[in-house]
Amino acid sequence: MSSAESGQHDAESIAEEGPRILLYSDHVDTREQVLLAVGRRLGKGQPPIRWVEVATEAAVISAMDEGLFDLLVLDGETGKVGGMGLCRQLKDEIFECPPVLVLTGRPQDAWLASWSYADAVVSRPLDPIEVQRAVADLLRAPADAV
Repeated sequence: MSSAESGQHDAESIAEEGPRILLYSDHVDTREQVLLAVGRRLGKGQPPIRWVEVATEAAVISAMDEGLFDLLVLDGETGKVGGMGLCRQLKDEIFECPPVLVLTGRPQDAWLASWSYADAVVSRPLDPIEVQRAVADLLRAPADAV
């Protein structure tokens, strides 16, 4: 199965089109904080990031069925189905699942994020520099290293 079929774009595709990121949170303020922290591009001269914002587990599953993503940002504090449980489900069910950044409610929850197979964790309060760095690092990482 190719990386495009499995849910990830290759580095050449990201360079040409810009990364496609799925952002899951039921809190509009959290989504806004992430969007502002990361910005419109990873850096000067880079193509724009293509964000897909969703607020429900069903929307995440539907988006994953329909589209290719280079990164998932999942809010661990989302009600009903939190980002950590959803991360674990996606990592278990999707061959070569894209890297996942989980947002936790507090630093002490980092161990739970590791249980969920998250590739990176950022705790609240969200530090814009830390969020941007985590997103950039995950998008630059070779697919087999994640």
